[in-house]
Amino acid sequence: MSGLTVSPGGWRRSTLSAVAGGCVEFARHTTGEVLSRDSKDPSGPVLTCTPGEWRAFVGGVRNAEFEV
Repeated sequence: MSGLTVSPGGWRRSTLSAVAGGCVEFARHTTGEVLSRDSKDPSGPVLTCTPGEWRAFVGGVRNAEFEV
């Protein structure tokens, strides 16, 4: 995607997600926002959120708030 400048360190993903192949990658934009994308489609859509929103999301995952 053009126009998105990722900070040094680039895109990262959880080591736990490699087994199933369904990986979400994340990176920090040079503005400080957090970017996330599907690793199987690196040129596809990118979600952008503030650092606070990202912390809330990660906290929800850790607390199993999204379990079905």
